[in-house]
Amino acid sequence: MTDHEAPATLPNGLPAPPVPNGLRERLRDYPKHIQKIQSELIEVVVKPLKGTPLFEQAIWALEGCLEEFIQQARDELAAAIESGDAAMIEHATQKKRLMLHSRSAGSWKMKELMAYFDAGKHEVSHGQ
Repeated sequence: MTDHEAPATLPNGLPAPPVPNGLRERLRDYPKHIQKIQSELIEVVVKPLKGTPLFEQAIWALEGCLEEFIQQARDELAAAIESGDAAMIEHATQKKRLMLHSRSAGSWKMKELMAYFDAGKHEVSHGQ
């Protein structure tokens, strides 16, 4: 599986929720970040919170991941500054900027995710 491919199915055989293409594109150099987002979106579908729309839970999951990535980038920048290594500082600065921009509302579109939940592709049987 490449960083641009979603897992084919959920445990019930249905398609997994998509990581928005805009985020996939922005984070293409960080495949573990894409995998983390995909895992969190799958978790929303497999273990949903009762009483909250799944689409809303998916947005919360995305936002949580992006906040985590931003904090990691801030930590990396602080470590780079402490080391005094100009190349590390530049790389960490660019990564922090990318993560902050990835979080902004206009940088990723939710159409794929919205279509996924609207189409009912997430229906997981919980034995209820």
